[in-house]
Amino acid sequence: MRALLSVYDKTGILELAQGLSDLGWDLVSSGGTARSLREAGLEVADTADITGVPAILGHRVVTLHPKIHGGILADRSNPEHQADMDTYGIVGIDLVVGNLYPFGSDPSAFAHGGGAAEDVIDIGGPAMVRAAAKNHAYVGVVVDPAEYPGVLDELRASGSLSDDTRRRLARAAFAHTAAYDAAVVAWFDAEADDLLAPTLHVAAVREPRELRYGENPHQRAALYRSQGADPWWAEAVQHGGVALSYLNLYDADAAWLLAHDLGASAGDRPTVTIIKHANPCGAAVGDTLAEAYQRAFECDPRSAFGGIVALNRPVDDDTVVEMVAAAQADVVIAPSYAPGVIEQLQAKRKNTRLLEAPAPVAAARHLRPISGGWLVQEPHRLVNPPSEWKVVTKRKPTDAELADAALAFRICAAVTSNSIVLVKDGVAWGIGAGQQNRVEAGQIAAEKAAGRAAGGACASDAFYPFPDGIETAASAGVAVIVQPGGSVNDEKNIAKADELGVAMLFTAERQFKH
Repeated sequence: MRALLSVYDKTGILELAQGLSDLGWDLVSSGGTARSLREAGLEVADTADITGVPAILGHRVVTLHPKIHGGILADRSNPEHQADMDTYGIVGIDLVVGNLYPFGSDPSAFAHGGGAAEDVIDIGGPAMVRAAAKNHAYVGVVVDPAEYPGVLDELRASGSLSDDTRRRLARAAFAHTAAYDAAVVAWFDAEADDLLAPTLHVAAVREPRELRYGENPHQRAALYRSQGADPWWAEAVQHGGVALSYLNLYDADAAWLLAHDLGASAGDRPTVTIIKHANPCGAAVGDTLAEAYQRAFECDPRSAFGGIVALNRPVDDDTVVEMVAAAQADVVIAPSYAPGVIEQLQAKRKNTRLLEAPAPVAAARHLRPISGGWLVQEPHRLVNPPSEWKVVTKRKPTDAELADAALAFRICAAVTSNSIVLVKDGVAWGIGAGQQNRVEAGQIAAEKAAGRAAGGACASDAFYPFPDGIETAASAGVAVIVQPGGSVNDEKNIAKADELGVAMLFTAERQFKH
């Protein structure tokens, strides 16, 4: 039996090679891998001795030779293949162990090349891995050092790898090279600054974090991490409670992103968001985290039950007092928890999952599946700062009203359309989400605010098509309305706002969310 070992990451390779040697396998290798094995006292045939050609072209061509690939690809049951092997002196290879150059790493630190990114694109490695995976009926292929112990155990127990094992390893090998090629394509796209490239290549690995179920208990679900991504949830530590579900994570991501976005836009102030079914039912900034939490909860206490709470500051003793007194949350996310806080929350709310997580990182692009394909767009962002908004009414907003308007519009952008948000003194007192018309969204927001937004701001995620929306906002007692503008009825809407004594701002920026 013959094994070809050619790895960049040499983790565990000595132990694997020693185990194979002890089983009587012949070892073939090249370059640094061969050198490492010989230094460990193992007998290794060099690929150059087999091919008759040393590594050439600055190590770009080492194993690309019929005596290597013929040994990997030969169908042992095919007489013609066997005849070719006899004619050309090709010896079969029964196991290929390979992992690839670290594409994306600093090319100046790469031993083979002149310091260009292209030098770190592996050619021989993927070719060997793919060849072995194609011929998995006869050849085993291992690309992950974590598989080495299991492979050795099976060889020791059975003398060979089972059909099922070779097939499983082949699948992993093709996934490995597919992800590698996707990373190279992503590099070309990044170099060209091409967000909407001609093709889309999604490479992701299933995370060990188990999900309880999908959107409903009868739906299976799993979590995958995009290649090269460093999402907050990958580093999140869960303190207590059952496993998260699909919707727990989906809503938690929305809550965590919004809490950090609002906090940063408000001058890095303590911020709390409460999400229910992907929409905020509470959002507030405050001078302290306890104040922000209390206000966010008071926005809509009924909806907050079973929601997702995100806090952009470590949870302290004052804040936990407010949290224990409030309705139970399904998930709480914070950067950290003061000593004793976790125990207090668990004593009162034993089923609440407490996540300790790093700050979120914005995605490069936003993907959404549709039947048979994907919709791809730039990630959500607000374009025009409040300083560029246009006052279109006779009355101008005060500084305090403008601050409320800025917060209201930012929250509105995170609410499912059609959306209306009413804010007063840094608190979203009324949120109307997901309505088919803007008037009813405004009515819901006003009903939830129950007069608490009087003197504050009303934000609309798109223009008001008719003055009845302006009337609904004014009936809630707000002092300023912020909306994109752009309706054919803008002049009528402005006239209605002037008639009602309400200031109005145009952002020239729609913020639909679906």
